[in-house]
Amino acid sequence: MALPPGLPVRRAALRLIDAVLRRGETLEQAEGAALADIRKAPDRALARAIAGETLRWLTDLDALIDGATKQRLPEDAKARMVLRLMLAQALRLDTPPHAVIATGLALLEGGPRRLAHGVFAAIIKGADTPLPPAGGAGAGNSGQAHPNPDTSPGEGRGRREGLLPPAPTLPERVTARWGADKAAAIAPGLAFPPELDLALRDPAETQVRAVAMGGVSLAPGHIRLPRGAQVESLADYKAGAWWVQDLAASLPARLLGTGEGRSALDLCAAPGGKTMQLASAGWKVTALDLSKRRLDLLKDNLKRTGLKASPVRADALTWEPKHRFDAILIDAPCTATGTCRRHPDVLHRIGKGQIAEMVELQRGLIARAATWLNPGGTLVYAVCSLEAEEGEEQGAWIDAALGLVPKPIVAEELPAGLAPTAEGWLRTHPGMLAEQGGLDGFFVGRWVKP
Repeated sequence: MALPPGLPVRRAALRLIDAVLRRGETLEQAEGAALADIRKAPDRALARAIAGETLRWLTDLDALIDGATKQRLPEDAKARMVLRLMLAQALRLDTPPHAVIATGLALLEGGPRRLAHGVFAAIIKGADTPLPPAGGAGAGNSGQAHPNPDTSPGEGRGRREGLLPPAPTLPERVTARWGADKAAAIAPGLAFPPELDLALRDPAETQVRAVAMGGVSLAPGHIRLPRGAQVESLADYKAGAWWVQDLAASLPARLLGTGEGRSALDLCAAPGGKTMQLASAGWKVTALDLSKRRLDLLKDNLKRTGLKASPVRADALTWEPKHRFDAILIDAPCTATGTCRRHPDVLHRIGKGQIAEMVELQRGLIARAATWLNPGGTLVYAVCSLEAEEGEEQGAWIDAALGLVPKPIVAEELPAGLAPTAEGWLRTHPGMLAEQGGLDGFFVGRWVKP
């Protein structure tokens, strides 16, 4: 019997999901093995999209499955994994049900095909909205991202044997740290992948380029375009007039202002977005990173944009600079849970163990960097994380332990709609600026060396 068209793509998507949920891999890490037999770029993109939407809406999908079965399917049952994938295609990617059934049931060779077919048909027949609300989010918003841990049908999913991450899950951590209202506010920002943000080499061109490219600007030097745009085909890509950078990711470097020839260190710099920001703002930048591959990307980006910096490959925990700096930007390694709009795998694979490891590494980097500042120099610490341990708690530790003086962030330095915290820090999350397309989650703080 001939295999249904599209089956290899669905098998690849299933391998991606399995790698995240069972082994705690990122989608990027899993792609090498999972997509090894998928050659065509559109097929690879489809496999990624199916896996991404399955992970983005996992709790809602599980709620639908559990509501349509008399006896709950085990968490690691292949039938549940395949049903998740089938429902994500039908409800989020508008795949025709007959195509979903043909490719989905083929994944269950020797398994409970009749059960899967019946559950899928019952859910599709009774689906009045794209996906059910959860955790206070409205229909069509991502309840999966931050369900109410007291009521969510998916509660405890990550604690079951054989699956990652350890308890508590990201939704539970956010609710415990900031409350159910904040968790519900974050959820709508995770319903869809993000749009495309560009950072301009010359902020003076913002309005002209925004109009020419059919985008909108939320800050000087920023343009937001609809998702799906082919980056290399956009105007002036080869000319290096801009680079891809989420608006939230651009804020830490903005908080250092103009360089006027002064020295700056971009710690953990690759692939170079913040290095290029600093260079275009007049800083003399040393760009340090440990990864050769990522540092090569930084060099390529500098070449394309025509901006100047001094790349250095070294371990920041052992490296010693030849001189001190007027500014240091630490965009520290972290759990990256703030990037869950574009990387939904972090919703399911990050737990307390990974957070603790990152906190220790971050403190080592901050402590060393603080000694490399000139008197009067500025340190900006940032993480693309929603975890308080990596953000607010690190800010309090810097205040107490390192002898640096806080330099509070003020509203005038931020895009419209954003405001500093009472401590003078910046906290963003995916639900912010939701009507304009949302933001990645970041913590940013700023200090000066006496």
